[in-house]
Amino acid sequence: MNKPVSPVKVLVVDDQPLIVEELCEFLEGSGYRCVPCQSSVQAITRFADDERIGLVVCDLHMPERDGIELVRALKVIAAQQQRPFEAIMLTGRADKQDVIKALREGFADYYQKPVDLTELLEGLQRQEAVLQERQKSFQHLGHLNEKLQDLAASIDDLYQDLGKARTLAAGIPEGDELEEVPVIFGKLSPRQLAVARLVGKGQTNYQIGCELGITENTVKLYVSQVLRLTHMHNRTQLALALSPSNSAVRQRVTAH
Repeated sequence: MNKPVSPVKVLVVDDQPLIVEELCEFLEGSGYRCVPCQSSVQAITRFADDERIGLVVCDLHMPERDGIELVRALKVIAAQQQRPFEAIMLTGRADKQDVIKALREGFADYYQKPVDLTELLEGLQRQEAVLQERQKSFQHLGHLNEKLQDLAASIDDLYQDLGKARTLAAGIPEGDELEEVPVIFGKLSPRQLAVARLVGKGQTNYQIGCELGITENTVKLYVSQVLRLTHMHNRTQLALALSPSNSAVRQRVTAH
């Protein structure tokens, strides 16, 4: 009866080809799919290209990059790709300081060479269980991030609706707030700007009053305020400054 194959791949890294071959043969016979590598450089490339790799078994002492440098590089890739992994260290020299340094760097466990394959398998299975819990946490965080993005979008929509409501409350017809307004009109209040826009559209004081819900005398007062604040002399000058079809004239008017 064939053993069930784990969905998690194992990256096996050692600069000695016979050790890589032996470990892969044993682990594949125990239900794991292995990715063999004989250098840290090769391992980094394989890890980056295959997101199904979640377990790493590597030698501590290797040329070019040792196991600690390898795990550091893998952690950077894992962070970029938002994927967890667990690493087990193999060492032929049981130097206490090296082991402590490796564990602090992120190795979950270590085994001394020659490796007891049964113990290694048990350790690998334990780390697979840890990895599965971490993957659940990553998925949960992913869902939370999606919810936060949805919430941010909803808040943005609310702000836009609030802006439209304020515009309408100020008497500016919806859509007009998006039109380009000369800098000279920046001093005006929302109500004064609303009156100025309607003057620019050629409406009379009576028509403006009806649209904004104010009296004709109040419109006259606003027009007077607008002319004073913009240093314009009459309604015609004001209308030209706000008319989109007279941009050249507008530039001459608002330049003074």
